Formats: sequence, structure tokens, C-alpha cells
Amino acid sequence: MSRANYLFLFAAFGCIGITTEIFFTAIVDAITAVQQNEPINWRLLGTSYIWMFPIYGLAGIALPLIYGRLQKWPAALRWAFYGIAILAVEFVTGWVLDVTTGRCPWEYTTGWHIMGYIRLDYYPLWVGFGIMIERIYLTLSKKLHLAK
Repeated sequence: MSRANYLFLFAAFGCIGITTEIFFTAIVDAITAVQQNEPINWRLLGTSYIWMFPIYGLAGIALPLIYGRLQKWPAALRWAFYGIAILAVEFVTGWVLDVTTGRCPWEYTTGWHIMGYIRLDYYPLWVGFGIMIERIYLTLSKKLHLAK
């Protein structure tokens, strides 16, 4: 695959990741408001961090490099791997950001978290995100002839 294709996938997955995160945080905030008997902010403001663009963009580089081997795995095993890999990347990038900038932007304080960098109870959500990313990658590969 050419460098231009990797750059395209990096940008595409960076945009997809941030967009998904903004939708997710807006929906979670609305659900939390309902659970706490508070009014829903119907502006549905979602949030993300500029740091997330290159972090999500990494999927556009990593997936083409490893999918050839992963596609032979049973779907459930592949999906489980995505969830674990995403948690690992989230942990490492959170730690790196903490060390280099003095703070990890997402700093989890609730749920089953490890050092504030990852939430283990988000694992099923990350599996779902991995499945979505795989489907998008396969679609882009076919439509844009990105596969080797």
C-alpha cells in the first residue's frame, strides 16, 4: 500500500474516532442526566481531545499491517483482540500523555479503571468500536482499492 493510502486511512480513522467519541459522550451525558433525574441538555454537546486524532488515526496504519493475519481468526477471537488492543493503546497513550504533558486528558475516576488511563468496564464498547473500524476498513479497501 502506498504512503498516500496510509495517510488517507490515518486521517479517515482519526476523523471517525473523534466523531464517534463526540456522539458517545453526548449520549452518555444525556443518559446520565435521565438517571440522575436532571433535565437533558438537548444541545447534546459531546467532547473529545485534539490528542485523540492521532491516537485514532493509528488504526489506519495498524489495521492494514495486521489484518491479513487477523482475518484468518474466528470473528469472536478477532473482536476480543480488538478490545484488548484498544485498551492497551489507550493505556500506553494515556501514560505517555501524562508523562509528557503532565496530565492524561481522560483521567477515569469511576468504573473499573487502572491508574485512570483505562476503564475495563468499557471493554465491550471497545470491542464494538473495533468491529465498526474493521467494517469501515474493509469497505474502504474494496471501494478505494487500498488492499495490497
